[in-house]
Amino acid sequence: MSLQLDWSNDQDKLEIPEEWIVTLEKLLKLAGEAEGILDGEVSLTFTNDEEIHKLNREYRGIDRPTDVLSFAMQEDGVDELDIIFEVEHEEDADPISGMLGDIIISVDTAIAQSEEYGHSLEREIGFLFVHGFLHLIGYDHQDDETEAEMTAKQEAILQQVGLTR
Repeated sequence: MSLQLDWSNDQDKLEIPEEWIVTLEKLLKLAGEAEGILDGEVSLTFTNDEEIHKLNREYRGIDRPTDVLSFAMQEDGVDELDIIFEVEHEEDADPISGMLGDIIISVDTAIAQSEEYGHSLEREIGFLFVHGFLHLIGYDHQDDETEAEMTAKQEAILQQVGLTR
């Protein structure tokens, strides 16, 4: 197995170009390699502000839309990653496998942010996807130190596919 991306487009503001999906698959593999995660599946849904607002309110208690939400499937409590070993040989050990979780991106917010930050929509979508993936595997940005760590990881991965500011 390898890292797999399963995606759907549940909004009608923007048709998602196939080349973006190819780029997102590359980002997934690069982010996985950087973190030592070679197997697993990530589900990605493109949605609108109305739907992500509902999810944000229901699951986070925040009554407004957001840019990206991540729902990890292998969490064991707050910020605790449940490590699963499903390998036959110890030298092939990949500590995380199976369904890693869901990433939901609001296309409405991504468009607004790409305009605000002055970069391409593809770059913004890529950034949000990598950001969501890092959340799935246990990263957070509750303070300046962890935010700087996440930002550095995101930028390094995006640069590898040419999605720079």
